[in-house]
Amino acid sequence: MYRLIDEQPEFLVIDKAPGISVHRDQSDAGLAMLLEEARGESLHMVHRLDRMTSGLMLFARNPKAAAQLGELFRSRQVDKFYLALSDRKPTRKQGLVRGDMTRGRRGGWRLAKTLVNPAITQFFSTSVREGERLFLLRPLTGRTHQLRVALKSLGAPIIGDQVYHERTERVEERGYLHAWMLGFELNGRRYRYRGDPQDGERFLTGEFRTALEPWQDPWALAWPRVPSAHAPVGQQCQASSSGKSGGQPVNHKTGK
Repeated sequence: MYRLIDEQPEFLVIDKAPGISVHRDQSDAGLAMLLEEARGESLHMVHRLDRMTSGLMLFARNPKAAAQLGELFRSRQVDKFYLALSDRKPTRKQGLVRGDMTRGRRGGWRLAKTLVNPAITQFFSTSVREGERLFLLRPLTGRTHQLRVALKSLGAPIIGDQVYHERTERVEERGYLHAWMLGFELNGRRYRYRGDPQDGERFLTGEFRTALEPWQDPWALAWPRVPSAHAPVGQQCQASSSGKSGGQPVNHKTGK
């Protein structure tokens, strides 16, 4: 259901398994409640992942930390990097996806052409093998289904996404979206975390690992430019060889 990646006085970092809801619903108790029961402490969820999405999540351990981390997310001072797989060719191989999100059919969302309060996603992509493409996604906003809708708008819906991908003959064991890395600064310390995918046949192939290799340090990549009006507020976590650090280098903080 989850792996503990790191434990700090202010927060926990866990790696959520796919197919698990973070909130209690009709089918299960919810990850947040189960985590509190297992640890015997009250936790505060400062961001969310969809049921189908696996990967890194932060839980604050006290109200002060919850307020601090919540503000970092709201002001776009948390770097988030996701991995996704599609079996369709995108209209663009890299770039910026932005637009207002409006309600679509089947309870989903769609990307509009307007830019009143847009969802913004930077992305790169590369071929894994014939008929399979890997995306590195960097959301600069935090809207419901944002990344799933962004890839759908590119003509490359995520494999296994039951809302935005039309059905295929092959039954997928999961939706292939994973919260891979997190970076932020809290109380003068920099933290970076990495959690590689642990579930899903397509995420565990040698071809996938080879395709992922050039992106081992996503902070160092030349990301597509964001118009100044929509750029993140505050300074993003940047690579640094000086000052205090809240953990090991990102390629070592895997929780394995």
